[in-house]
Amino acid sequence: MDQNQPLNNLEALLKKHKLTDRDYEQILKILNRHPNLVELGIFSAMWSEHCSYKSSKKYLSGFPTKAPWVIQGPGENAGIIDIGGGYGAVFKMESHNHPSYIEPYQGAATGVGGIMRDVFTMGARPIASLNSLRFGDVTRNDEVGKHHRYLVKGVVGGISGYGNSMGVPTIGGETSFDDCYNGNILVNAFNLGLVKNDEIFYGRAEGIGNPVIYVGSKTGRDGLGGAVMSSDGFNEESKKLRPTVQVGDPFTEKLLLEACLEVFKTDWIVGIQDMGAAGLTSSSFEMADRAGNGMKMDLSSVPAREDGMQPYEFMLSESQERMLICAKKGFEDKVIEIFHKWELDAVVIGEVTETGRMEIYFNGDKVVDMPIKPIASECPIYDRPISKPKYLENIEEIPEINSANLSNGEIFNKLLSNVEVVDKSWIYEQYDSMVQTNTIKRGGDLDASVVRIKETGVALSMSADCNPRFCYIDPRGGSASAVMESGRNVAMSGATPKAITDCLNFGNPLNPEVMWQFAESTYGIKDACSNLVTPVISGNVSLYNETNGKSVFPTPSIAMVGVNPDQNKVLPSVFQNSENIIYLAGETKSEFGGSLLLKAIFNLVAGKLPEINFSREKALWELAIKGNENNLLASAKDINVGGIAIALAKSSIKSGLVVDAKIELANSFDIFSESFSRAIFEVKKDNETAFENLATSLNIPVIKIGVLSKGDRFKLNDIDESLNKMRDIYFNGFKKIIEQED
Repeated sequence: MDQNQPLNNLEALLKKHKLTDRDYEQILKILNRHPNLVELGIFSAMWSEHCSYKSSKKYLSGFPTKAPWVIQGPGENAGIIDIGGGYGAVFKMESHNHPSYIEPYQGAATGVGGIMRDVFTMGARPIASLNSLRFGDVTRNDEVGKHHRYLVKGVVGGISGYGNSMGVPTIGGETSFDDCYNGNILVNAFNLGLVKNDEIFYGRAEGIGNPVIYVGSKTGRDGLGGAVMSSDGFNEESKKLRPTVQVGDPFTEKLLLEACLEVFKTDWIVGIQDMGAAGLTSSSFEMADRAGNGMKMDLSSVPAREDGMQPYEFMLSESQERMLICAKKGFEDKVIEIFHKWELDAVVIGEVTETGRMEIYFNGDKVVDMPIKPIASECPIYDRPISKPKYLENIEEIPEINSANLSNGEIFNKLLSNVEVVDKSWIYEQYDSMVQTNTIKRGGDLDASVVRIKETGVALSMSADCNPRFCYIDPRGGSASAVMESGRNVAMSGATPKAITDCLNFGNPLNPEVMWQFAESTYGIKDACSNLVTPVISGNVSLYNETNGKSVFPTPSIAMVGVNPDQNKVLPSVFQNSENIIYLAGETKSEFGGSLLLKAIFNLVAGKLPEINFSREKALWELAIKGNENNLLASAKDINVGGIAIALAKSSIKSGLVVDAKIELANSFDIFSESFSRAIFEVKKDNETAFENLATSLNIPVIKIGVLSKGDRFKLNDIDESLNKMRDIYFNGFKKIIEQED
């Protein structure tokens, strides 16, 4: 085509590619000519919200990202922290929300596959996965409820099918339900891998003349436009977007993992990048950009799964299980030989140049010639309008708790049977949590999940958390509380929280109220991570989680990772032995803003967020960590959703041990309060004085609330309930909901 002339039907093409007139003006300045269709597709993908963070980047700058134990922060495929003994933990969390709503099994499966590739491209072997899942109201007896039960089954099937086949344990996570997710579910996948600190690899195309090698599966037409699709809201037309959802093959990924780990043992490669969102486009542009170099590629050499594929399709396909490698010149045949041994495609498709430009050929013709930096790292950064949401004007007004005219026993049973509280064994039992034989705490064991590192004797503790109700009524405080909650869970296992990865799920950035929520959320994360010394080392932003103009609640999922120096001293989160003493640590106030009680009893998400005190939170962590180090504790359980009552109930149900607890509080219903920075500690007999002295030294108030015993009655102030009845509700409630006849 004559590139002095615009493409035919330009207006329609720009709309299809989610590019604005303003974007196109910038494209013309960058190229000094009109783009062809392939180039337009590249701009569309690289400048999509999913790849460029053009609406969010302004607020992401300023995250605390450094600490003595941080080896790699944001900007690579995944972050890395030093865990001692010459090893690092590589981890990241990403979203696969839009694909999972359209095609739940494949959407979730490819989300798991993608995050694993992000980890093992750094040179690490994946050793643990978590997930953070949000669905609509599965309890409804209408089409919405039926559809979300279908989505739960599909997503869980996809996660288990891919993770189990890869031989990587899924050891925990969280699942919650709310009407705000009726139109947009959230599927956030986390993976952690183990790497030797002197064997880390980066996604960089360095060394002029070095070959660029395509490895993995062949390229097909699946996933075309996936990154762009994930950068827009949903409507009725979105149901027709199945072609934009990738199809995963975990068995091929397993071969790819082993081939990559084998080639990492050599000295033949310079850099490696996963072909994730935007496929060959993002991987090639990002690798060249990080090194400040250019690249030439010949698409005629790319292995194709389908006949007649064109440059546009090769560049924008999101076919799974593919990598781009920059190898040392002269060693390309050796690299290719390893991948062929593992029955994978491997072929040289280009080389590193010094031009700073991406030059792409197909059947002898140059089809792309464009500068890399303006497209990869100098994309448009938007300063979107922000406006405090109108719904917050009266958000703090809530009814008196006693106006419900329910006894504490009645409230307790309503909360215990709530879909958010009941055991999710129907989900986590589908995951192989014990493969690799390193799992110490897994799904269902409460609070954080833990794996041991055989090579060094340490244990890694991890937890994924967010309370969307808190974030709805106070995005800043709610986001800070998500960091606190994830860190608290990790500390309750005896590990020191070290760093987070995040997955920031929000609605449409074109809505000023959504952008205000996003901005406030980032401020809250910065506040918490700075004060708690838990830097952000990787993450993901997912915007446009809206359907027909209705956005999800702000949902900044936080995954915290901590280190316990002794894998033999992992602290359980359920009661251990009768006659041990139970203590309540922290201050309980009548704080019900965003609580489960308000939601379950009044169908209300409102109120004022509980008080945040970072120094008190950090001190509580220290109480758990030092108490564990000094062998004072038998178990530790964080208090969160449902308050003291639900925390005690879960630990009793899981252990079969009960405590006749008496707690003096300002109001009788404060046993359901969700005040922050609190925990239940089980103290070994004869250690009471030492524990109380430790708490006093940390300025943490603790009160003895009872002694553990065997029995069938759960007693807490005026609550007296059968433990067997509670166990039936807790262990069977979710299964009854999810498997009900539609």
